[in-house]
Amino acid sequence: MMSRTVFPGRTGLPDPEDEAEFYADVPLKRLIAWIVDTVLIAILVVLGVVLTLFTGLFFLPVLWLTVSLVYRGLTIIRFSATPGMRLMGIELMDKDGAPLSPIEAWAHTGIYAMSVAFVFPQLISLATMAAAPRGQSLTDMLLGTAMVNRS
Repeated sequence: MMSRTVFPGRTGLPDPEDEAEFYADVPLKRLIAWIVDTVLIAILVVLGVVLTLFTGLFFLPVLWLTVSLVYRGLTIIRFSATPGMRLMGIELMDKDGAPLSPIEAWAHTGIYAMSVAFVFPQLISLATMAAAPRGQSLTDMLLGTAMVNRS
């Protein structure tokens, strides 16, 4: 498990004005990471359907949701990022600038899953990622987390 160390010599998240490099291109990197993660989740779901001798097709939405929650939750707990995020060199940090605790990671994953189920929260998230100084999504704003470039 990842240690809960904060950025050296600082408390809290990096300042978006003084340390803009931590947030440079993060919205674009998040989009690419989301695409990568969606493809990986789809591969896992197809594998699950095949391994269940195609009975997984009868409960495909539940299978997709379960795989997505486990994939995101466990990888964020372990690495502070999903494989797509890691590929793009970004990670999630809590309000103290530390990796998310398991409770925070599951909360982030759950709120994200609920927000993607509805169009309006997704539109708000897109707008906040584009306009907020730290490029935070709606989920990030609710939890006080932020996606940053790995230092």
